[in-house]
Amino acid sequence: MTSPRPYRGVPAEQRRARRRAALLEAGLEVLGTRGWAAATVRGVCGQAGLNDRYFYESFADLDALLLAVADDQAARCTGLILDVARRAPRRLRPRTRAMVTAMVDFLAADPRRARILAYEFPANPLLQERRRRIIGELTGIFTAQVHELFDEVPLGPADLEMTALTVVSGLWELLAAWFRGEVDTGREHLVDYIVALVLTTTDLAPALEHRLR
Repeated sequence: MTSPRPYRGVPAEQRRARRRAALLEAGLEVLGTRGWAAATVRGVCGQAGLNDRYFYESFADLDALLLAVADDQAARCTGLILDVARRAPRRLRPRTRAMVTAMVDFLAADPRRARILAYEFPANPLLQERRRRIIGELTGIFTAQVHELFDEVPLGPADLEMTALTVVSGLWELLAAWFRGEVDTGREHLVDYIVALVLTTTDLAPALEHRLR
């Protein structure tokens, strides 16, 4: 079987990748401005500047595109957080601040991302399900950072997992509320608060030990 010929010097695989990227960007634009309830295949393709027939080359349906957009943005965010963590000092406070700042600024840099977090995730059952998976991935990053930063982890595995899940889930809801305007504070104080909150989790081990006596 022969491979498709290049068109204007661009291989077929590269053209498909470009079309898929254009659809992802169009999906982000629709989801982050008008909301997914307004999405149609024709509208997304029009936004992407593509013929409708190219949609099904990359996605089975609109739901598949919706999840792909969410996954793409989540991957970009987690990739940035991990990159910042690798470059930050191996000390709890500066690394925590670097990671928190990167996360907040990533979301705030594009109003579409903020709107998706604040309004689309709570409203869409598919995104609610995807939220659980993303939180699981962020929880894994949290626990991995604890193991890297502490020679002896102060919490047992179960307590560390519960701490990570509590912090990550809580921060998700806090940031969503902040972007909706329900939390009256500026970006600097928000970052300071989150960093301070994360640092207080190091006091959980003695607190638990005291309560169990």
